[in-house]
Parts: sequence; C-alpha cells; structure tokens
Amino acid sequence: MQRISLAVANWKMNGTLAEAKRWAEDFAPVAPALEGVETVVCAPALHLPLLHASLPESVRLGAEDVSAYTNGAHTGDVSAAMLADAGVDWVIVGHSERRAEAGDTDERVLEKARRASEAGLSTILCVGETLEERRAGSTESVLERQLVSVLSGLKPGELAALAYEPVWAIGTGEAASPETAQAVARHLRGLVARHWGEERAARLPVLYGGSVNEKNAAQFFACPDIDGALVGGASLDPERFGHIAKALKARH
Repeated sequence: MQRISLAVANWKMNGTLAEAKRWAEDFAPVAPALEGVETVVCAPALHLPLLHASLPESVRLGAEDVSAYTNGAHTGDVSAAMLADAGVDWVIVGHSERRAEAGDTDERVLEKARRASEAGLSTILCVGETLEERRAGSTESVLERQLVSVLSGLKPGELAALAYEPVWAIGTGEAASPETAQAVARHLRGLVARHWGEERAARLPVLYGGSVNEKNAAQFFACPDIDGALVGGASLDPERFGHIAKALKARH
C-alpha cells in the first residue's frame, strides 16, 4: 500500500519574521520539483500568518505545538482552532523538547492530539527514548508507552503520522543508523496494527527525526518502513531542506 511521503521542517525557536519571509522566497523555486512529496514547514507561532501568505501553494504550513485546551484562561497557549484559523494544516505533538522542557506527559500529549483532531489538523506524534533509556534496554517499552497512551485515546485515523526521534540523536550530529531507525519504525507499525488494525498501520506514515541532513537522508528513505523525515537544524536552510525533500522524492 502506497503511503504519503512527508518532508517536515521543524524550525524550533529560530528565525525572525524577515528570515522566515526570505526562507519562503528562497524555497519557492524548489517546490515545483517536489510533486508527490507532502512538504510541511512547522514554524514558531508568531511566524505562521506571514508564512501562510508567503510559502508556495504546494507547501503546507505546520505548528510546532498546540494547546491541550479548547479555549479560556490559559495564558500563553495557542489553541488548535487558532492555528487552523491562521492557515495551519499540520501540527506536531509530543516532541521530546516539549516533554522535557514543558513537562508534557503522555496524558497531555493525548489531549493535544484530541484538540488537533477536533480542529481538523493533521497530527504528527513524536516518540523517542533518551540515551539512558536506550542503554538500559528499555527503548521498546518507552516507545510502546508513549504511542499506546495516545492510540488508545483516539479513534482510528485521528493520527496522520508518527515520528521516531531518538532524544540522543536530536541536534547532536549523531543520527541513528538506518538499520536502527528501520527496526524501530517496524516496531511502531506493529503497535499501530495491534490497536488499529493492519490496514490502518499499513497506511500510517512513519518518519525519522534526529540529525537528519542532506548527506544521510537517502539512507533513511531507503528503509521500507520509513516514509519521510522530521528535520530540525538542517531545515533552517531552504537549500539543505530542499535537498532532503528531493532525496525523498527520488525514492519513488
């Protein structure tokens, strides 16, 4: 079964409005060559309206996070409805930096995924183990806890993609090996099959994230259970991100 290919940029807390506009302008000539790849730019909330007006039509807009609440007295939060109103199509939930720095628990990640689904946003759920958890041999149990806690609270189809992002590989330049990433992706797909059935599992894109760049991307895209990448630092450069997206398109 053919799954969609996803190249997702995650800018994190980087860039000015002027830099965001320049990124969109510089990426515009690349976008037409990426037909067949769902290209998504997830940016800081302040940049979203400008990017909605500036990005090429074929490039989708994403948010890096979403509130677990619908509305109300939640100072500093941005609701799913607000994101949709700003032209956002995709949203990331469960990123390791939100789990570690903002205290997002599995339960809160589930609530964020629910709010995103209610607003019609396509949700990318991030899961991944720390170096300590990996050394302890608990990678599979950690991933199962993070994934199943969300799957069990959603209806089949309310999740658009999974992203495996080993915490020890994020921003370190130390990517997981393609063999490791493939083994984890297959494990995650098996967990989805157990809860949502084989058909849903076969259709759900699984991404790899963690020091992905233009030099190693093709190795990950050659893995049968990896359907794209969640790209951090390399996505800040439109040329580098374009090379990654082109490598994804080339596998078709």
